[in-house]
Amino acid sequence: MSEYFSLSECDVIGFDLDHTLCRYNLKETSRLIYESFAQYLVEHKGYDKDLLHLTPSTWDFRGVLEGNLVKLAEDGTVLRATHGSKNLSTDDIIKHYGPKREWKHFNSLNTSYTRSAKYYFYDNYFDLPGALLCARVVDMLNKRGAEITSDVWKDIVAAIDHNYNTSAFRVCRNNPLITLILSGNYICFAMCVSYLQVVYFGDSMRSDMFPASSFGKWETVMIVEEMEGEGVPRANATPSNSPTSRVKGRWRKRDQGMKSPSALSNQWGSYFVDVQKNEGEETRRLTWCCQSIHTYSTMAIPSIEAIADLSLDFKFQRFSPDKPITTGYYPRPPDSLLKWEEN
Repeated sequence: MSEYFSLSECDVIGFDLDHTLCRYNLKETSRLIYESFAQYLVEHKGYDKDLLHLTPSTWDFRGVLEGNLVKLAEDGTVLRATHGSKNLSTDDIIKHYGPKREWKHFNSLNTSYTRSAKYYFYDNYFDLPGALLCARVVDMLNKRGAEITSDVWKDIVAAIDHNYNTSAFRVCRNNPLITLILSGNYICFAMCVSYLQVVYFGDSMRSDMFPASSFGKWETVMIVEEMEGEGVPRANATPSNSPTSRVKGRWRKRDQGMKSPSALSNQWGSYFVDVQKNEGEETRRLTWCCQSIHTYSTMAIPSIEAIADLSLDFKFQRFSPDKPITTGYYPRPPDSLLKWEEN
C-alpha cells in the first residue's frame, strides 16, 4: 500500500452528513439534546426536575457505559471509570474489574463496534449528552438511596427513542424524490462497482469508519474534533458577521463556564493518550479510541474545513503500523500524541 493518500486517486468521494459535511456548534447542540432528554424523563417518567438544571459538568468524553462509564486502553484495560459523575478510585476499579483491570466485554466490542444489551458505546456527539444524563440520574438515585435497576436504562432508551423519532420523514418516504435500482444479482453488482476506488468521510467509528473499512474496503477519513482541543488550529469557514456567529454570541451569554464537548476533559483526560500519575511518575497509555482510529482510518482530520483549500492531488500521509504513531493526522497530531512520541 502506498505511503501517501490522495483524493485525486479516488473515483467516489462520500460524506457522512452530521458532524462531518454539516458541522454543528457543539455547545449549543449538546445542551439542546441534553435538555430534550431530561425534559422527557421529568415530564413522562417522573424524574426529579433537578435534571433540567445543567451546570458546567464535564461531558466531553466518548466512552462505554456498563453500569459505570469507563475509559479503555488499547488492550481493554480500564484506565478510568466513574459511577454516576463520581470518579472511581484505583481500589474501586480493581474491586469492579479485578487486579488486571480487564473489561470483560472488550473482545466483543473491539471486533464488532456494536452496542449490546450489556453495555452502550457512546461514540458520537449526538450520543454524548446521554452519557451525562445517565451519570446525573445515577447521582440523583444514589442521593435518594434508591436502587438503580434496569428500569433506569429503559427510561433512558425511551428518551432517546422519543428524541430521535423519525416519523416526520414519512412524507418523504411516501413521496420519494429519488428512484434506486436494486439487484439481487451479486455478479452484476460486482461488475459495476468492484473497480471503483472509494473514500468515505465520517465522524463515527461505529457507524462510519469500522464498516466502511472492514466490509467496503474503502479508504476512510475520520473527523476527530478532539484534535482541536489539543493544539490543532481550528479552520473556521464561518464569516464573523454571519448569522451563525451572532447565534454563538448570544450563546456565550447563556453558557458561562460550559466547555465544548471536544475540549480536553479535566476529569477524563485526553481522548488519545491517558496519563496516570503514581508516586511522582507519569505513565502514558494509548486509548482504545485512538488505537481504533489508527486501525480503521486512512487518516484523521479535525474538520472538512481543514482540507477544503487543498488541491485534490495533495498527498496526505496515511496511518501505518510501520510509521510513528503521529503519522496520519492532518494538519498535525494532537499534543498528547506528540508528547507520547517524545517519551
